[in-house]
Amino acid sequence: MLSRNISRLSLFVRDLERPIYNISIYGRSTGVVHRTGSQFRIAGQSYIHTSPSSQVFAKDLFLGKFNTDEAFPFPSLSEEEFNSLNELVSPVEKFFDEEVDSKAIDSNGVIDDKTLQGLKDLGLFGQQIPEDYGGLGLNSTKYARIGEAVSSDSSIGVMLAAHQAIGLKGILLAGSPEQKAKYLPKLATGEHTAAFCLTEPTSGSDAASIQTRATLSEDGTHFLLNGGKIWITNGGIADVFTVFAKTEVTNEKGEKVDKVTAFIVERAFGGITSGKPEDKLGIRGSNTCEVHFDNTPIPMENVIGEVGGGFKIAMNILNSGRFSMGSAVASQLRKLIAMTSEHVCTRKQFNKKLSEFGLIQEKFANMAMKAYAMESMAYLTADMIDRPWEGLPDCSVEAAMVKVFSSEGAWECISECLQMLGGLGYMKTYPYERMLRDARILLIFEGTNEILRMYVALTGMQYAGKHLKELVAKLRNPGQNMGLVLGTLFKKAKHGLKMKQKLELFHEHNGVHPSLKDSALKLQDSATSFGMVVESLLAKYGKDIVNQQLMLKRVADLCIDIYGMTAVLSRATRAKADGLRNCDHEMILATAFCDDAYNRCQKLVAEIGRGENFNGDKLKQKIAMEIFENRSYVPCHPLTP
Repeated sequence: MLSRNISRLSLFVRDLERPIYNISIYGRSTGVVHRTGSQFRIAGQSYIHTSPSSQVFAKDLFLGKFNTDEAFPFPSLSEEEFNSLNELVSPVEKFFDEEVDSKAIDSNGVIDDKTLQGLKDLGLFGQQIPEDYGGLGLNSTKYARIGEAVSSDSSIGVMLAAHQAIGLKGILLAGSPEQKAKYLPKLATGEHTAAFCLTEPTSGSDAASIQTRATLSEDGTHFLLNGGKIWITNGGIADVFTVFAKTEVTNEKGEKVDKVTAFIVERAFGGITSGKPEDKLGIRGSNTCEVHFDNTPIPMENVIGEVGGGFKIAMNILNSGRFSMGSAVASQLRKLIAMTSEHVCTRKQFNKKLSEFGLIQEKFANMAMKAYAMESMAYLTADMIDRPWEGLPDCSVEAAMVKVFSSEGAWECISECLQMLGGLGYMKTYPYERMLRDARILLIFEGTNEILRMYVALTGMQYAGKHLKELVAKLRNPGQNMGLVLGTLFKKAKHGLKMKQKLELFHEHNGVHPSLKDSALKLQDSATSFGMVVESLLAKYGKDIVNQQLMLKRVADLCIDIYGMTAVLSRATRAKADGLRNCDHEMILATAFCDDAYNRCQKLVAEIGRGENFNGDKLKQKIAMEIFENRSYVPCHPLTP
């Protein structure tokens, strides 16, 4: 009888193979809490995280774990820091409002010299370069805030980002003291401009497949660089390039193999030619072109890091800057909401203002919710990066989620604004069509959203797989682990019946404000379900999970929504606790966003549970394969007799 029951349990476990996780959205107290009416505030503190980051907030979500102390309370600056930052931001905003002609930049396809000089005078070429090298020395939070002002013109924003977020970032992250001393001062002032050279005709998202080669000279003093790069922002104006090329190295087995190496390459080295500027759909003022290297000599001392260590450097560079897209896009959306609301509040149709129609109200609510979530995710991530770290900060999963959510939100929201303006939005007289064209690139560069979804999902799945290996092994041997098996089954049943532990949601526990309890419960349920889904997929597919892209897309979307819910609840809680102006409106935004995100999560979990044979995945794959076989749309014309 026992043997039969064990057999049944074994089959049940192999079918589910996932533990239940109870998420408690609360943390440790960090100070004395004062209460005035319904408002809470921790005395004498700005909400700054000073303890070392665990480095795994997003990754732990894949285990069904919620590290409350990583996300609560929401970060904020002290009044002194806030005023100091505004003093830095104000002249930048004034410059963009009064001196930058975005229409002319778009029309002429170039950023004029006067504007470039103004950017240099403001120190915007050295935002994250340390003050010791002549830069502003901004941390990630302050860099994101400056990015809001710079985003007023997308061409300028892209040019500056290509210069410092990726162009010179390799020197900052992995450069030697000598390299930093030599190159950073002129890059900080804008005397020199930087570019990042990775993409090639045969290697886009697959960075490891690059063909550009650097060959060591016979005397071992320098490399000779040969090859070409495409779609290089600042490629025609840069003085300094971070270039990635294949080099021959000897591995631990004594074999000769090709590995990617990162180099600092000066235009002055010679053998460098830039193609004509590309005629682009959007961000037309930024310089984008091909860059070719013909026996370009590179001194040995210009290798960044180690020979053969370039791929990791490239990934660290790209992963470090994506978070700022959230604050930049949200800034654009705030302006768009103001401009478009003016139109709908004055324009009348059918004897009613457009603002009185439900369909218009829904569009504005969705835009505000997306903008609020973008800001919240971006600044929560920036704070995580700014905390003390052992080594380089690793918030790559969080940053990738911010980039995906913000870029897609920008495209959707700007399109909606154009829709509400009708014919006016389509005309070049107004900025909407230009903003729509500029926004399209956001879904492509700095990692396509498809690749980043795979990165989010697979990075988290790999992390979970390492930690769950022992648990899964025990569940597959129920005879020797009966207590664990029965406990797991009970927890699964408990979750299925929606029986949850009572949450500690009060603010003195650093958790969600009591007014947001229902939203916190939805976050808890989503995070719990997510942990279960991850383990069930690992148990079902094993290593083959890397080939299940449609499932991985759902996993990534689940994680993005859970992170978004976390960020808005943390931010709204802090707003309510501090009694910020319009904090009640923030509570509504957070509640509405969590409602929508929860519904999306429920749908995604259900689709994963049904499997590819019943959720439409197999049918879609079959349709696609028949199109590929025919290289065309397959059905006959509808009028075919």
